[in-house]
Amino acid sequence: MRPLAFALGRLLLLVGALTCGQAVAAWQEALPGARLVGSGELKVWGLSIYGARLWSAAARFDDQQPFALEITYHRAVSRDRLVSISLDEIQRLSAGSVTAAQLSQWQAQMQRAFVDVQAGARITGVYLPGQGCRFYVGERLQHAVRDEAFARAFFAIWLDPRSRNPELRQQLLGGAS
Repeated sequence: MRPLAFALGRLLLLVGALTCGQAVAAWQEALPGARLVGSGELKVWGLSIYGARLWSAAARFDDQQPFALEITYHRAVSRDRLVSISLDEIQRLSAGSVTAAQLSQWQAQMQRAFVDVQAGARITGVYLPGQGCRFYVGERLQHAVRDEAFARAFFAIWLDPRSRNPELRQQLLGGAS
């Protein structure tokens, strides 16, 4: 009986090691060799809401190449609030070019991609040109959205020159334009 228990224990350790290896790789698998482009903080009325970091595998940041936007929250925010704010900004930046049907579809996608966050929680969005984007909560893939138009509209919230937070945009771009 002991050899069976020993073999079973080794099998569980192997499965655990393989699972941990996949979890550690997470979003970095989509951007091998990713380097930090820039980072900044979103503050509202002096309160720090989240820290953001922009990663790119390209030598110079290029929004036509894969990149990742990592957000670490400093406060609790509900999933519904994250979705609502994102939709409002997408609508504002689109200047009416996004249909009601698209917004409804995108809202459903974000409901699947986001979670209620607490202080210290991290959500990373990875932009994959021609494919769409993926969202990771911590190191775990939460949801993939196969919609290029959504991906571009979503990341425009931070990267478009008309961003509501131009200082944060400039920090993320690390001086790149």
